[in-house]
Amino acid sequence: MSAYPTTPTRTPSASTHRAELLQNSPHYTTTRKHSLYGIEDRIVLDPGSRIWKVGFSGEGRPRDVFYVTSSALAIDVGKGKSAVERAEMDRVAEQELQEKLRSVFFDYLLTDPKTRKVIVIEHPLLSLSAKDMMARILFQNLQVLSVSFMSSHILSLLAVGRMTGLVIDCGHSETTALPIYSSRPLFACLKSTPYAGSRLTSHLRSLLLLFASYNPPPAIVRAAAMPGNNSRVPEEILTEALLEQIKTKICFVGNKMEESLSQIQETLQADDNMSVDDSASVAESETQSQSTSVAGASASLHSAASASHTHPESHLRALSTLYQRHSSASDIRLKVVPPAAQAVAAGSGASARGTLIIPGWIRERAAEVLFDGGDVDEKSIVEVILDVLVKIPMDLRKELVSSIVVTGGTTMLPGFIPRLQAELVKALSTHPPPTPSRPNPMSRKRTRSFTEEDEEDVRASTPTPAPKRPARATPSPTKTRPPYDPFLCIRSLAPHVAILNNPSPNHTSMTSGIARANAGKAPAFAPALIPWVGGSLAGSLKIGEEITREKWEEAYLNEHEHQLEQQLELVEQQATPMDEDILTPPRRPAAIPTTDSGMRPPAFTFIPDWTRTPLASGAPPAVGPAAGSVPPNVMSPGGGQTVGISV
Repeated sequence: MSAYPTTPTRTPSASTHRAELLQNSPHYTTTRKHSLYGIEDRIVLDPGSRIWKVGFSGEGRPRDVFYVTSSALAIDVGKGKSAVERAEMDRVAEQELQEKLRSVFFDYLLTDPKTRKVIVIEHPLLSLSAKDMMARILFQNLQVLSVSFMSSHILSLLAVGRMTGLVIDCGHSETTALPIYSSRPLFACLKSTPYAGSRLTSHLRSLLLLFASYNPPPAIVRAAAMPGNNSRVPEEILTEALLEQIKTKICFVGNKMEESLSQIQETLQADDNMSVDDSASVAESETQSQSTSVAGASASLHSAASASHTHPESHLRALSTLYQRHSSASDIRLKVVPPAAQAVAAGSGASARGTLIIPGWIRERAAEVLFDGGDVDEKSIVEVILDVLVKIPMDLRKELVSSIVVTGGTTMLPGFIPRLQAELVKALSTHPPPTPSRPNPMSRKRTRSFTEEDEEDVRASTPTPAPKRPARATPSPTKTRPPYDPFLCIRSLAPHVAILNNPSPNHTSMTSGIARANAGKAPAFAPALIPWVGGSLAGSLKIGEEITREKWEEAYLNEHEHQLEQQLELVEQQATPMDEDILTPPRRPAAIPTTDSGMRPPAFTFIPDWTRTPLASGAPPAVGPAAGSVPPNVMSPGGGQTVGISV
């Protein structure tokens, strides 16, 4: 028997066993039980352009993630040619959005919407009409208790436990960069670019159509008694679902390339010019009599060669030459559904599938389109980040560039975040080459005319010929001028670049202590789920501005009455004394009216929107010193400094 007391051991009880079973359940991943009529756990809804994520607050991951073919929130008001067409488009979009929201509550979450509060994760550039449409469906059709619209960028910082940072959201439609300081978004520095998932999908489709190979089903090859040679990829098999599968399961992002596309294009241009010159010389040696026709053919060849480099196919071939030099990935054979004509002839079974051969360099280098420099209107992701850093105040740049958070579905490509880190450091460290200044043509003209004319005058006026002085060859050195560098003010930030959710940070190459302390320190959430996790945390903490159903209905009716009064005043100004029937005031509607095409949505004045509200003024000003006190920044007799701020 031991002299020291020991802690008695407890055998696992039945409640512990039930908790373990509950944790292992595929439907309930936490030990919290959700009541059918409970309102403590809010519904967190993240409606993306292609992927929707739904679940309950307080959980670490959503209950369901599903794919949508078209987002009803992406409303383009400029598509319709008239007000009638725009109203019809809005009606169809509202019907689609209503079906999706009803399926979220009744099919995926299996909960009663009348007893739930909803958190909607919104994009900073989401239109106010789309927010009003969603609020109208949630309040009128589903009758939820309240709705909270929260920015996805702020929730991303909340999920990683930060208040200050630069959030990069690379989704399907666009890439958005928004700096946030002390939980206050700097909307004036917001930048976006269309280089995102949709641009990657279209670029991948173009590469597959031009460079991939396709083998028809073996049943068709045997029936036609033809060799199964590789052929061009039919456009019918590259469906949207297949492209998404290739992009998410096969493609990845390679390391940065030292060689640029401009160098490859210059090499191809020189090769084409040499081939054109050789062909023209051969034709001229064969037929000397047809000199004019040969010259015309040579000119046409030169014009065709120069025009081919501006063609998209020639541009893709230049890209293939560049990508193949910097790729080591292997080819992939993927079984795909054949075109309709081949599917009928092949029948069913394993032999009815065609084979799509994807080159390895397409898998590795298809995402290079996101990092290549674009034009003025469509900049790359790295250029957008640099533009944001330039617009940020000087004293905030170092702290923001060392706290970058990358979110979005496109960023889940393997190797995307480390490549973005390398491209940022390279863009900040590389200075533009100096440009040689052109010599002034007027100065050369003056010098040449002075020497010739003066020498003739001297010979004519002098009776005896003067000895001619040898001309000195003084070559003017080529002067170089410093080029225009739009990012000169942020070149010193290169050692401080750090991405918080970088899965593989290279600490050895980081010379800044703040960069080594921040790189890779965020929780290991999937980049596409970071905004939803932030919304789940905000719902459990009960933070955020809520719009209750009662206040929304009251504001909706008040705004509708205000619009009717404005229309009545307009009618009174234009009415004649005979129009007594027009002057009768309209009655108060008994229910929430529907939005007519000629009236603005009444809830526009109630839904919070950062584009209509003044930005926060910051901390309150300090109180100035009282009369007769010591002036500010004056040393006191005791040796301490009295600090004061006058307002």
